[in-house]
Amino acid sequence: MKKVFALLMAAVMVLGLFAGCGAESNSETTNASTAGDSASNGASAAEGTIKVGAIGPLTGDYALYGNAVAWGIQVAIDEINAKGGLQFELLSEDDQGDPTQAVNAYNAEMEKGMQVLLGTTTSGACAAVADVANEERVFVLTPSASNPVVNEGKDNVYQVCFTDPNQGASAAQTIQSLGVGSKVAVIYNNAQDYSTSIYQTFVSKAQEIGLEVVATATFSDDGNADFSTQLQAAANADADLVFLPIYYTPIVAIMQQAHDKGYDFKFFGVDGMDGLLDVDGFDTALAEGSYMLTPFDAHKSDDLTTSFVSTYEAKYGVTPNQFAADAYDAMYIFYAACQALGFTSETSAQDICEAMIPWMQTYTYTGLTGENMVWTADGCVSKVATAYVIKDGSYASAG
Repeated sequence: MKKVFALLMAAVMVLGLFAGCGAESNSETTNASTAGDSASNGASAAEGTIKVGAIGPLTGDYALYGNAVAWGIQVAIDEINAKGGLQFELLSEDDQGDPTQAVNAYNAEMEKGMQVLLGTTTSGACAAVADVANEERVFVLTPSASNPVVNEGKDNVYQVCFTDPNQGASAAQTIQSLGVGSKVAVIYNNAQDYSTSIYQTFVSKAQEIGLEVVATATFSDDGNADFSTQLQAAANADADLVFLPIYYTPIVAIMQQAHDKGYDFKFFGVDGMDGLLDVDGFDTALAEGSYMLTPFDAHKSDDLTTSFVSTYEAKYGVTPNQFAADAYDAMYIFYAACQALGFTSETSAQDICEAMIPWMQTYTYTGLTGENMVWTADGCVSKVATAYVIKDGSYASAG
């Protein structure tokens, strides 16, 4: 049964690190709550329906993330369509997080007339799709594929999420600033770009700031059921905190096995940990005192957040995670582009792509997952994240 988080905002702001891609001055600014309501946005009552693609794991181990992305986009589309004028249709395909299936899904959506892709959800799948999209000149705005490989050498791929290297560096600095661990062990998936990239920058930043990493252990399958070797390595090194730059599925097993073996580690995760408390059958007491970074707080009291959360919960029966919020923001960013650049249902994917690339570098956006977000030519976004601790089965400020 889904658990509604009680997120209390008093953020540990990870200053500067999530601006690692840099930012230049920008000339156009909108936000999700006012997009479409101001003449300064260049809005027009263009007719027709623009087809927006989303690709992600709608089934399988990572379905929580893929569905969150698709649902976040759909909530935004429903709001935008209700305004009248230009309409949008979501084309959503399941790739189960697999690169080959993701390319097949991309081809299927292109055959249906996709004009822009808001995805894919996972980094490996997105990298495969991005190669094809770059050749075909289709613009990709991914809510959640955070590895640098997705946009490296590609001018048409932009991220709404913060990048893996910035997550790793920020995690190291946050652990030190909060004083939650002095001897850190790391368990990561060495067969996964997402996990490996975060691990590498975490270790680099830890060395730079004097945070001691006493043990490193790996695995190569998120379906791995036995983490006794990895946990024993952490225990042998007298680690007091285990950093987990991985998704929530193996984290469930790690926490359960650490408890069963009597280990008393603290745990620290990044955005892949979001969803842990929603896992059916998971004893949330096992996560008590664990930390994570996220740019989204579902229980902020501002109008934009409360409206999004209430609509999302009413429609899907669960509380939105940061993947849903990033996806919602992605749709509103594209909507602002449509207004500013005059896209219609007749605008080709290629023309949209070539117009979006320079426009993104002159645009500032405020939404659910950040204020005054900006982008540079490498597709990276500048935004900040917040550290939370799990307390009494929900998230609370770590500050």
